[in-house]
Amino acid sequence: MKVNKYIDHTILKPTTLISDIEQLCIEAKENQFAAVCVPPNFVKRAKEFTHGSKVNVATVIGFPFGYSAIEAKIAEILLAIVDGADELDVVINISAIKNNDWEYLGNEINHIMPIIRQKNKVIKIIIESGILTNEEIIKCCELYGVAGIDYLKTSTGYAEKGASLEAVQLFRKHLPANVQIKASGGIRDYAFAKQLIDAGATRIGCSAGVAIVKGAVADPNSNY
Repeated sequence: MKVNKYIDHTILKPTTLISDIEQLCIEAKENQFAAVCVPPNFVKRAKEFTHGSKVNVATVIGFPFGYSAIEAKIAEILLAIVDGADELDVVINISAIKNNDWEYLGNEINHIMPIIRQKNKVIKIIIESGILTNEEIIKCCELYGVAGIDYLKTSTGYAEKGASLEAVQLFRKHLPANVQIKASGGIRDYAFAKQLIDAGATRIGCSAGVAIVKGAVADPNSNY
């Protein structure tokens, strides 16, 4: 298993420096990661730093709480695309889930998807599974599966609980086969990353990408 191909090498802390972004991109190119995930204000620089490689540039929208107005998220998406983003990791309105306002959530995704498809970009929807009930997660799988998203993503990394094996398994059971899964939040070693991949994750969002690859190389059973 070439675990490097699963990794979205990530830095999203509010104190991020340009030098951090440059180092992130260097590591992503050296390890041939799937993508780097950076704050919106660094998308242009990340595109420059990854130029000539196959590493995609992802950024976050409505991050980290998801309660921005729909119009604000659309503006963020359009600006990110102008700056060169290949993939958009969109935090949906977690408060709407907790208030059982599925009409709002349906309206939100129905306004976002046409833009993503028109621009031929990848969309990952973040639902913060660690603070949702199983019933809420299943409803999300149904809503966003029908909407035709590319990935359902477990977490922002800012909630008290990040990715879990149980959440990925629940996603896989209730999502259409064509919708992929991105696990993120608290993934720091190869053993956990492998468990998540075995459960159905096809992307791993983390800042520990290099350590995970080293763990795979050190594991005689990894075939890396």
